[in-house]
Amino acid sequence: MTELTKLTLKEASAGLLNKEFSAVELAEAHLAAIEKANVALNAYVVVTPEHALAQAKASDQRLAKGDARALEGLPLGHKDLFCTNGIRTTACSKILGEFVPPYESTVGQNLWNAGAVMLGKLNNDEFAMGSSNETSAFGPVVSPWRRRGSDGNPSDDKLVPGGSSGGSSSAVAANLCLAATATDTGGSIRQPAALTGTVGIKPTYGRCSRWGIVAFASSLDQAGPIARSVEDAAMMLSVMASHDPKDSTSIDAPVPDYVAQMQGSMKGLRVGVPKEYRVDGMSPEIQALWDQGMSWLKDAGATIHDISLPHTKYALPAYYIVAPAEASSNLARYDGVRYGLRVKGDDLIDTYENTRAAGFGAEVKRRILIGTYVLSAGYYDAYYLKAQKVRTLIKRDFDDAWNDVDVVLTPTTPSPAFAIGEKSGNPLSMYLEDIFTVTVNMAGLPGISIPAGLSGQGTPLGLQLIGKPFDEGTLFKAGKAIEDAVGRFSPSQAWWMG
Repeated sequence: MTELTKLTLKEASAGLLNKEFSAVELAEAHLAAIEKANVALNAYVVVTPEHALAQAKASDQRLAKGDARALEGLPLGHKDLFCTNGIRTTACSKILGEFVPPYESTVGQNLWNAGAVMLGKLNNDEFAMGSSNETSAFGPVVSPWRRRGSDGNPSDDKLVPGGSSGGSSSAVAANLCLAATATDTGGSIRQPAALTGTVGIKPTYGRCSRWGIVAFASSLDQAGPIARSVEDAAMMLSVMASHDPKDSTSIDAPVPDYVAQMQGSMKGLRVGVPKEYRVDGMSPEIQALWDQGMSWLKDAGATIHDISLPHTKYALPAYYIVAPAEASSNLARYDGVRYGLRVKGDDLIDTYENTRAAGFGAEVKRRILIGTYVLSAGYYDAYYLKAQKVRTLIKRDFDDAWNDVDVVLTPTTPSPAFAIGEKSGNPLSMYLEDIFTVTVNMAGLPGISIPAGLSGQGTPLGLQLIGKPFDEGTLFKAGKAIEDAVGRFSPSQAWWMG
């Protein structure tokens, strides 16, 4: 039964339709794996066996009637940033306490309407603020991957799975779900996917509804999937994406069949390689991987073109003005009055201060303070307004590039996975983990990370493809070409299973 957890979404769907196993058996196999592995990995913060088995039984009934839906009976993990009706949702922060939403996020509802089964809620950085999943109130998530030591044997170092969607990437890589939901504000789908050998796509801003997702930075946040293959990610996004009248930023446009769009020839596809991404300090193995990615795409029929995105160097500092400013505004609602944690004080102001001091972690407090500062009188024009102008220039760079190329190829991360605690004491070093991904969010574009190789220490490395607005289909097609050339990666030993 354990082998059921190693299937792709596509394989599992075919097995269910061919009656090789039932949805209940598939759910039970994953729940058993979670029970064995979650102590070691800390990927799930809530496991929902009764809920999962009820959904699986309903799927089996529909399968028996020949009434299968798009994701019928397929067990997924759900990031704790998505509100779930009747199931605790905390954004992995103490300040939300035991909050149980009375409603379902639109993305979640789309998945359950398609027959998917929810195994539980996945760990993430507190309010999605982090690049390593070390800021969660429930403790850090551990990657199932281990790097090789100098003697060539696996090290005992516990590696980060990336963030903020580290629970999602760890669970998918460790076979604790077939695929998972995630969110991306500055790279929080693509970076953890790259560090765990999984596929993660951040769609165009507005493609997936943000309704029912706990907000970090509203003009940057976007939902997307983490999966084991490009086709699985396409299957997930085809269901997750929709127009939603409840979200004013949701785009009223048909959702394509991404699985169909990823088929076909790569001949003539123009791939841009931006010179500005060749940053100082890039490791030789990342550069070599990038060069190899160009060769794979060229062999598949694409043409390679050097391009310039001149304002790239300003993206990271501009992002760390815009995102904290929006976070400061969004997180002002957590005051201990209506829901979540409440720490009483001598008066109302004292209660606010006590609640927020006790409820927020260090990284969230840091970003609230930065955001409040850049929005304050006398500094708004100097910082926030200027950062928004830079953002416009970054988008303009991409708009100009689309005249000459169809997609852009870059590394996903500047380095392979690092150990828990290795960078958490240095916020600037941690922020630099997003150096290749934040431009995509600032410009509202789609971006996908594809597993592309292993580091010298035996841990995954990813390549990123950036696409035109609402052209996720081309990203899936180009991503499939890389996947076909390199294959898929998984940890060599399931040490987390005990």
